[in-house]
Amino acid sequence: MAVEITIGVQNQARELVVESDQAPDEIAAAVAAALDGAPALTLVDVRGRRIIIPTAVLGYVEIGSDVQRKVGFSSL
Repeated sequence: MAVEITIGVQNQARELVVESDQAPDEIAAAVAAALDGAPALTLVDVRGRRIIIPTAVLGYVEIGSDVQRKVGFSSL
């Protein structure tokens, strides 16, 4: 299950949206480590790409829940 992460960057109109296979607690720990003095926040997306955001420009980080998406047709 993928977790959707929304990252606000200072002085940018658009936000970054990343889907990751990392656990929400693991992502929260990485954000906390970045805010505690690490030079950058590093995440890995579902395709294995590494995203590196300098800590100095972080505006906010929103970690979504790991919800399995429904596929196909269903009755409402």
